Amino acid sequence: MDMDEKDKKNCEMPEMPKIQIDEQFKALLPVLDMQTYAMLEESLLENGCMHPLVLWNGVLIDGHNRYEICTKHNIPFDTVEKEFGSREEVLIWIITTQVGRRNLTPIQLSYYRGLHYNTDKQMGASNQYTKKSAGSQNGNQQKNEKTVERLAGEYNVSPMTIMRDAQLAKAIDAIGDSSPEAKREILSGTAGITRQRLQGLAQGASEDEIKAIAETIEQGTYEKPKKAADVSPEAIFQGTCNECERYRSVHIQFTPIDLLEALNAVMAKMAQAYGENMRQLSSESDAAELRSALRGHIEMLEDLYRSI
Repeated sequence: MDMDEKDKKNCEMPEMPKIQIDEQFKALLPVLDMQTYAMLEESLLENGCMHPLVLWNGVLIDGHNRYEICTKHNIPFDTVEKEFGSREEVLIWIITTQVGRRNLTPIQLSYYRGLHYNTDKQMGASNQYTKKSAGSQNGNQQKNEKTVERLAGEYNVSPMTIMRDAQLAKAIDAIGDSSPEAKREILSGTAGITRQRLQGLAQGASEDEIKAIAETIEQGTYEKPKKAADVSPEAIFQGTCNECERYRSVHIQFTPIDLLEALNAVMAKMAQAYGENMRQLSSESDAAELRSALRGHIEMLEDLYRSI
């Protein structure tokens, strides 16, 4: 017989099962760095694939890296089918499986928590789509509140953290719809975009803005927004300075902390001016002038409130 042992082995290889790849499921999995991938490849070549790949209706939901390596090197593998009632249930299973492995970066963990909440909420909405009464809306609101509390307990974080993560996940998924590569870079921590920026995008960014950011991340040209440290508190709320115009065009980033500090500074200056004015008027003016001064102060506060 003139074929070598390797050829014999390849001829005797069992036929690989036909497996479907779902890009959304695949995108949920952290991308392995080159060293980790090489170590996994070496282990599979030496020891074979010891753990079965997990499928749902023939779709791969766990073991994408092993499947890729085994297919590349004709390494035999086993599969196991799991049953789920819906696609959303599969998403939640993938999320909880990945979180349970405890090899996630902080941004990945936040994304999974937020996606878990968003998916859970979507499942609740789809189950209630035929109910239009005010009573059912109140029930959905209560369910959402219970979901936040339940997930906060499961992940050992505050409900507010879950809500912030939900906004972050929403923005990352929106960017991923435009550029899967940009999404992968965000989750790997190489994109340079901040959590605050992502949460801000989830609160009303246009589709064009999302696409533009996704493109710059994919091309490696994304620049972090400048901080607002050098912008005066009055300028932030008056909105008349060049820096504020840049803020409106998303070239400068005002975080919640920036705005809070600016608000405190403005309020302190207003209170000081009001106190000095009232002390002077109280000794020289009648009640009508005092009321007029007080009304002016109230109007300033209302203007400040509307500008935030």
